[in-house]
Amino acid sequence: MAVSINWLKKYVDIPWTPQELAHRLTMAGIAIEGVEEIAGDSVMELDLTPNRGDCLGMINLAREVAALQHKDVEIPQLNIRESQEKIDDYIKVEIADPDLCLRYAARVVRNVKIKPSPEWMQTSLINSGIRPINNVVDITNYVLLETNQPLHAFDYDLLSEAKKILVRRASQDEKIVTLDDVERTLDKEMLLITDNGRPVALAGIMGGQNTEIGDDTVNVLLESACFYGVGIRKTARKLALRSDSSMRFEKGSDVNGLIYALNRAADLMQELAGGEVVQGICDQYPDPMIPRTILLRPQRVNDLLGIILSKDKIKGYIEDLKFPVREENDGLMVYVPTYRPDIELEADLIEEVARLHGYENIPASFPSDASRGGLTSYQSFREKIKELMARTLYEVVTYSFVTPRYFDKLCLPDDSVLRNTVKVANPLSEEQSVMRTMLLPGLLETVSRNLARKNNNLAFFEMGKVFFPQNNELPREELKLGAVVAGRQETNWLKQNVEMDFYYLKGILENFLLQLGIDDLKFEACAEAAYHPGRCALIICQDKELGVIGEIHPQVRQNFDIKPRVCAMELDVDRLFSLASPRHMMESITKYPAAERDIALLLREEIRSDEVVEVIKSSGGSLLQKISLFDVYTGDRMAAGYKSLAYRMVFQSEERTLTETKVNEVMEGIMTALKDKLDINLR
Repeated sequence: MAVSINWLKKYVDIPWTPQELAHRLTMAGIAIEGVEEIAGDSVMELDLTPNRGDCLGMINLAREVAALQHKDVEIPQLNIRESQEKIDDYIKVEIADPDLCLRYAARVVRNVKIKPSPEWMQTSLINSGIRPINNVVDITNYVLLETNQPLHAFDYDLLSEAKKILVRRASQDEKIVTLDDVERTLDKEMLLITDNGRPVALAGIMGGQNTEIGDDTVNVLLESACFYGVGIRKTARKLALRSDSSMRFEKGSDVNGLIYALNRAADLMQELAGGEVVQGICDQYPDPMIPRTILLRPQRVNDLLGIILSKDKIKGYIEDLKFPVREENDGLMVYVPTYRPDIELEADLIEEVARLHGYENIPASFPSDASRGGLTSYQSFREKIKELMARTLYEVVTYSFVTPRYFDKLCLPDDSVLRNTVKVANPLSEEQSVMRTMLLPGLLETVSRNLARKNNNLAFFEMGKVFFPQNNELPREELKLGAVVAGRQETNWLKQNVEMDFYYLKGILENFLLQLGIDDLKFEACAEAAYHPGRCALIICQDKELGVIGEIHPQVRQNFDIKPRVCAMELDVDRLFSLASPRHMMESITKYPAAERDIALLLREEIRSDEVVEVIKSSGGSLLQKISLFDVYTGDRMAAGYKSLAYRMVFQSEERTLTETKVNEVMEGIMTALKDKLDINLR
């Protein structure tokens, strides 16, 4: 909202420059975006928080400026000269839906002369971002900005002979043509101002075209009302029609201040349009609002703010806001004016004290009974996971809300537990109607979008929760770690162009788990949905399944519009945490040399390498320090159904130099075990 400082000076003395004023208001919690010079005037742009809608009115903003100076606000005095005619002879008002209309008041001003408003009023409106129209309409806008109370002027002579205003809900599909010359279709939750059944205004938002003030207008019906903010917000959103009036009702207007605004507008019409104000006000107020009373305890103020203020000092700050105060034995009884609907609790009053005392005058300190915070071991573990994964992969964050169509795209069986989802009661769309049970679809969708934008070499990870329903309980949440790679490794002239395939991702996984202190891994071939049946494995450590790793099934890739090969993995973070070792074990370097042996084995094709390694480790004893597979051969020289695996083994002792005889003795034991357990021979 734009605020003219020249206009603001009509209500309060301002001894500061515009920039100083903007700074002081900002320090007092009324944020100012900037100050601009416009035609000899300084205009501030307010950036109000939702709770301070009262400062959309010049008088209320002047109250804030006055409070900073311990001064009073000069509110315009009224001098209405009423005619002898009675308001009851001109208009009747009835509120059919008091839950949506808290109060409705009306005045009649006769024999107005429509003409341009004075230059000072036009300048004030223009500097505040409102286009002048004519003196009557300009007066309603001027009072709107001045008092924060929306008003509306009807051409009285265009009302029906019944001259009765009825405030009611609209009928389903009822229509009204608003001032912007648009026909709008309403529903039964929207509020209308009607005349003898005919809609003449969309309550709190915009008037109707059929009673618009024009050049021929002579008699004016002035409306000042207070409508339920939530109802106005819903109507404005449904109709995509937001106005200065609707914005103020949404934030909360002063139900007890609307009579002053009504009289202020009538007074100005009397002065600037030559109008004759009919005696009396037609005022319907079904349930009068009583100002809140809140007990403010000085000790509580000091406890919350961490400072020491006397009772008189606190009382002075409250009185600067022009809130009536009565001293009690246990504190101050404060009467909160209805133009401050944001103040509901004692804590709200304490915030007002802090604002006027100055936030910069409140020292920063730790509460005396508070302990210094820190991360739990589990939180630290999660941070470490992100740090390690980010060394080779980019982190992504995908939606927890997904579409159930993902499960078909992943080719999950109909009876898969992953299809048992938590359904969102009020989803934004069908695309986000259930909670995810796995990270994979979000990761694949991210790959697909990147490939569509010519980003071909992709390596992503995500750590997030998945959700499973539980009977009559909150969903069960599990923290998962997922990763996906596609394309080729980013290289330079020193490195080879390496494809990011299954073994590339497996290497990332093994290095990652080693950094967490998790070793002795096993990979067991499996057939998981969404993965290639011959290129997928369960990740196992200490007989616990940590997750799955594999290449994505070609059909799934096609469903996600992905052409290159993609590999992915998904791990259970809680199981990683239970297996991770925070200790870094160290041992001395032996001074005795190592002995290496290579061995080529002939074995059946169905025997896995990890089975061979397990037998070699168990029979190699403590002298076997390392074993690695360095060659796999299948070809014409091999017997049908057989393959050759070649291993390199390193033997070393911490106590002595190993002799050739000792190494050969261990090798013989290894071969005997391989023959007995797996029927494996030397090639």
